[in-house]
Amino acid sequence: MTESLQAALALVREALLDPDALVRAVASGRRKSAAPAWRRVEARYVDLKAGRHLQLTSYDATQAHTANHAAGAGAAEEVDVLLAEPFGNWHVETATHTHQVRVTKRGEAMVSSKARAESLPVEHDHDRSKDRLLPADDPLYRALGLAGADGRLKPSRMAKVRQVEEFLRLLDAAITDARASGHLREPTPEDPLRVVDLGCGNAYLTFAALRYLGGVRGLPVAMTGVDVKEQSREHNSRVAADLGLEATFVVGTIADAVVEPAPEVVLALHACDTATDEALARAVGWQASLVLAAPCCHHDVAAQLRREPTPAPYAELTRHGILRERLADTLTDALRASLVRLQGYRVDVVQFVGSEHTPRNTMLRAVRTGPLADDTRRQHADDYAAMVDQWRLRPRLAELLGA
Repeated sequence: MTESLQAALALVREALLDPDALVRAVASGRRKSAAPAWRRVEARYVDLKAGRHLQLTSYDATQAHTANHAAGAGAAEEVDVLLAEPFGNWHVETATHTHQVRVTKRGEAMVSSKARAESLPVEHDHDRSKDRLLPADDPLYRALGLAGADGRLKPSRMAKVRQVEEFLRLLDAAITDARASGHLREPTPEDPLRVVDLGCGNAYLTFAALRYLGGVRGLPVAMTGVDVKEQSREHNSRVAADLGLEATFVVGTIADAVVEPAPEVVLALHACDTATDEALARAVGWQASLVLAAPCCHHDVAAQLRREPTPAPYAELTRHGILRERLADTLTDALRASLVRLQGYRVDVVQFVGSEHTPRNTMLRAVRTGPLADDTRRQHADDYAAMVDQWRLRPRLAELLGA
């Protein structure tokens, strides 16, 4: 229902200042004509040696910043500062309720408050090992070979474990934000959220997404994995059966695989070169509500840069091979983001995992918000055309979209 913004924020404030009932709160998005200091802020209470504190984790474009504030007056002061930021969405989980607040273009608040059938436990442990979205002893890790027979995570596989964890954090934030802003519907057991992983391979992240969304967050999910290899389908089907997870695996290329009904969430993680373009084109064709794509290599544009003369005055950017390759990466993903935006999506390019774990560490996150205003679309299209004309590029995604 619609309420005054003041009343909605008072509801959020009351929940944030209850150290015994708050499970987790997330502030995200922006209001019309205003942007908060942070891209996203998460709040929870933790028990430290000095007593219970409100822990605020604030995210900018590249990293997280954590600060702890003593429960009581100190926490109240920080909460008031946080509530003054022009966030567009609030998602608050307490032991007994779920509150969602979305600020409209008119400055009013759409508020949804639902009581829980059963109370959630409230954990205040500050141990970072317990902050994992999937517990370290989850059977998924052993099934995927990331943990030994004793259930302990293998030191040699910690880079993959961190990749799984960081992916789940991005997925969790994207799902939460898209639902809070009304761009992703509420799934039901009769009509679960339809998710597809294009180019899933051995499905590390497919299973992690399904296990987290369904098992931890309790969302009804219908998961489909697509890969060109029959071997992958057989392997992944066995793992799903061993874990007791319901998932469908389809053999086919990203461009041609049959997925029915059309998915609402599309994942494409480390699909090589133009396979990422094919995944983005399919997501647009399906009118998917949410897309998470982590590109891999960028050979296509890199080859075009080698063939074509460099426009003035940028010769130094392509004179050296390593710089030319990095430029190709940047141009490819910038043009992809631009093309997807022109199709009616809000697009962010964010860090996937730290560069110390993999050099392929960017992710395109797209939420379907509807067509751009005519003037905005015209200007954006002109900017895109000027860029490809100047560099003499023919992006594969543009061909696939007929743009």
